[in-house]
Amino acid sequence: MSKLLPFGLLLALCLTPAATGAQHRGFDLSQLDLSQLDLSRLDPAAIMASANDTLMRAPDARIDGLFQALRSASRDRGDAATLCALFDPHADRSAQALMAAAQRLSPDSHQRFGNALIEIAASGLQSPRQAYDAGAAKQSLKSAAAQAMMLHDGFGAGLNADGADETSRQARCQSFAWLLDALGEQPLAQRAGAMRLLLNEGMNRLAVR
Repeated sequence: MSKLLPFGLLLALCLTPAATGAQHRGFDLSQLDLSQLDLSRLDPAAIMASANDTLMRAPDARIDGLFQALRSASRDRGDAATLCALFDPHADRSAQALMAAAQRLSPDSHQRFGNALIEIAASGLQSPRQAYDAGAAKQSLKSAAAQAMMLHDGFGAGLNADGADETSRQARCQSFAWLLDALGEQPLAQRAGAMRLLLNEGMNRLAVR
């Protein structure tokens, strides 16, 4: 799962201002702009706790909206390059770098991610806590990886490529796209569980940075 950590970090960073902002009356989530987020004025522990609670209350269908936004971005050449750059061995994965990456996504991806985050934040405030099994979520990711490996000869090599050259970069990018496609074929509950797992891991890492 550590190979997917950059996805979790990026998605968690996007989720936290939406989740916390939704709790304040009058806050317009459609105006969410990560470039305006002043990290020095945030309380990481409080923000992550709020975002985690929202994440665990949002229904599976809303969580899946974020997965579909990520999957669509992985199929766009420019957006895929932006996302895949986060997997480079020496990539800067600080909160500032992740925000910059989010801002470089295409307008269509911005809209898809924005809509998904708004729905997660809004539904997370109104829904009971959802069932979640971290062990089952890990198994969903493993099953998706196994399926991708059976379907694509270069999947394993690309997933484990650690070079900084263009060939390694393209191999990593292709393998992650294959993995998302395989995960997309799993039932909704399994996809949502895997996304919660990645988001939880991302928020935990951001909280200790």
